[in-house]
Amino acid sequence: MFSRRSLLQFMVALPAALAAKTTSLAQESVPSSLNDWQAVRDVFDLSHERVHMSAMLLSSHPRPVREAIERYRQALDEDTVAYLEANMGERTEASRRAAADYLGVHPSHVALTDSTTMGVGLAYNGLRIRSDQELLTTDEDYFVTHESLRLKSLATGAGVRSIALLERAADARAESAESIVSKVLDAITPQTRLVALTWVHSSTGLRIPIRPIADGLAEINADREPDDHVLLGVDGVHGFGVENVSFADLGCDMLMAGCHKWLFGPRGTGIAVFSSKALDALRPTVPSFTDDPAFSAWVQDRNAPAGGNNGARMTPGGFKAFEHRWAMKEAFELHADIGKARVEERTHSLASQLKEGLANIDRVTVRTPMDPDLSAGIVSFDIDGWSAGEAVSALRDRGIVASVAPYAVPHIRLTPSIRNLEGEIEQAVDAVRALA
Repeated sequence: MFSRRSLLQFMVALPAALAAKTTSLAQESVPSSLNDWQAVRDVFDLSHERVHMSAMLLSSHPRPVREAIERYRQALDEDTVAYLEANMGERTEASRRAAADYLGVHPSHVALTDSTTMGVGLAYNGLRIRSDQELLTTDEDYFVTHESLRLKSLATGAGVRSIALLERAADARAESAESIVSKVLDAITPQTRLVALTWVHSSTGLRIPIRPIADGLAEINADREPDDHVLLGVDGVHGFGVENVSFADLGCDMLMAGCHKWLFGPRGTGIAVFSSKALDALRPTVPSFTDDPAFSAWVQDRNAPAGGNNGARMTPGGFKAFEHRWAMKEAFELHADIGKARVEERTHSLASQLKEGLANIDRVTVRTPMDPDLSAGIVSFDIDGWSAGEAVSALRDRGIVASVAPYAVPHIRLTPSIRNLEGEIEQAVDAVRALA
């Protein structure tokens, strides 16, 4: 059993220098060359019997990530308590710092989560909002956003309002981006406290122009009291790991994303990133074990101090799959090793190749905008005469891994990523052509 003193040290304090054995177990394994895309493909153990275009669902662990997981798992299995005591603080903070570096923020603005869903729930459930204020989203947003706002409304009495953005995402052009921005900003009322959006829609692949919306909200907020400022929350999972932007480039107040999709990070990991304004407007809703003064106060039998919020305090506590959480660092480092700009260019290039190929097939309707400024890696489409589910099954019979959009109007989705080669795009197009 832990004493109170040892438990506090275990949960809060950073570890001392690592022992030699610990250091040897933590040696990084980075691919020797990522200069060509075949080398990138080779860091994944995905079967070569199929074309895997499922990055938007759950990642296959690339070699550096799975080797890190195995190192940490082995060490935990050999001497669980000693390894936790020596590594929990340092390795957890290393993952937080890696996420912060990736997005260009201070680590204190980053919370570690298990998924996009957890991050969205933590952010929106923790928002300080009055019953005379409202939460605004769009009809096109995913269930997680709608349900989080509904639950917040039930708890606080704040209203929820949803607006439509586009009748057909596939028709989106540069002028459509201006229309999207205008529709969001025109929907703001004096009661609006939060605008909850999705960066890249998982149904159609439409990428929302987040920065112009953020700029418009800044102008609106200039004439408001701080407690009436409109905050911008973004489910960013299908842009995160694809787009070469920083948190400041987006301009939002909250960005929530899982790390086990386009970042190809450990399964069951994610992040939530908050601006200073958002941290002031949020309260933690799950007890944290990470540098939380409330925990220290409890151990010392005194009242929790009033104080500022930060990413560590927004990080849910509890015992985690630590080998996965700690291997987040290797996922961020792999992207840095490949190059964020190269990842973005490659993903967009393959998606454009796929969209153009599909658009040339009779009886196929592409639902994703052709414009790369209004899309990312998701390519959504329909085939006349086929339901989405039937088409996905038929494509898998032909060795192409697609998925169905879980919406009232489902579409077929193929999601090329840096794991794919140009020849695989042609295979996918040929398979769709065979069905059409």
